[in-house]
Amino acid sequence: MRAPKVSAKTARIRAQLRRQKEQAEKHRDLSTGTLVGGSAVQNGPQRTRAGEPHRDRIVLMVRDSYWLQATWEITRASVARAESSLAERWHTAKPVLRVMEVEDVANNIAETVQRDIPIHGGVDTWYIDVQEPPTRFRVAIGYITSDDHFHPICRSNIVETPSPGECERLDEHWHDIADDYERIYSLSGGYDTDGGDLKEIFEERLHRSMPTRGSQGQLTADPTLLRQSKLPFEVDAELIVFGRTASGSSVSLGGRPVKLQSDGTFTVRMKLPDKRQVLPVTAESRDGMRQRTTVIAVERNTKVMEAVDVKDNM
Repeated sequence: MRAPKVSAKTARIRAQLRRQKEQAEKHRDLSTGTLVGGSAVQNGPQRTRAGEPHRDRIVLMVRDSYWLQATWEITRASVARAESSLAERWHTAKPVLRVMEVEDVANNIAETVQRDIPIHGGVDTWYIDVQEPPTRFRVAIGYITSDDHFHPICRSNIVETPSPGECERLDEHWHDIADDYERIYSLSGGYDTDGGDLKEIFEERLHRSMPTRGSQGQLTADPTLLRQSKLPFEVDAELIVFGRTASGSSVSLGGRPVKLQSDGTFTVRMKLPDKRQVLPVTAESRDGMRQRTTVIAVERNTKVMEAVDVKDNM
């Protein structure tokens, strides 16, 4: 018996739906294969540098006061287990990074879910913006369904972001991390515990042993690996917003009132952190009948360049 003839239009629609389904499954698949030099090789043998089987892990690192970096490895078997566990809910499941704020309440770790960040397959690192540092964080990677059921695959180490001004922004490349690896490792809690996955991933990426903290609290490592700053150098920046409106009006910046001078002028000096900010500035007439808004978008991206020994260039 002949199969019914399918029109060209129907065939195109079926092909489009098939591609959409394949793309959705690809975005849902968090498996990373084997990490080689920071890149995921999906079809390679699932082995680490030590020859051990590839396994699930997620590491959280502090980049600066306002940014964290999560890096992970997920096996295909774990994704398959998540699909099996979620059953029919798998079709609505979406991969997420769950960001949790951590408190030490009477030595019992209390975790509060701060937010879920949608992610997708094909990546193995994500940058997370932080509000109101200093704060302690942990992240978990997994799937969340349409009915808000979270299926975790693995959880990260706990880190604490420093107060603003205590550390400068670092570039996202591992080459630059290598230039200042001790400080970023320390900020990420590497010296406060046995290191675990954090220590392993640093050693794999940097191809060197990480220093350890001795019984008296001193760092023990190859002295050539411990960088010393020979030239103190600190650079910072501020944002100055100024303007003028009718005397007697009111002005707000980012929802906060701004003090006006008697002639309607105003000047606001504020910190300029390493991130993008969108700041609405609104003026309202004394009778409240007229309002005007100007939106300022500003971004600071600080990069600390590698130190140069002048005598080597002479």
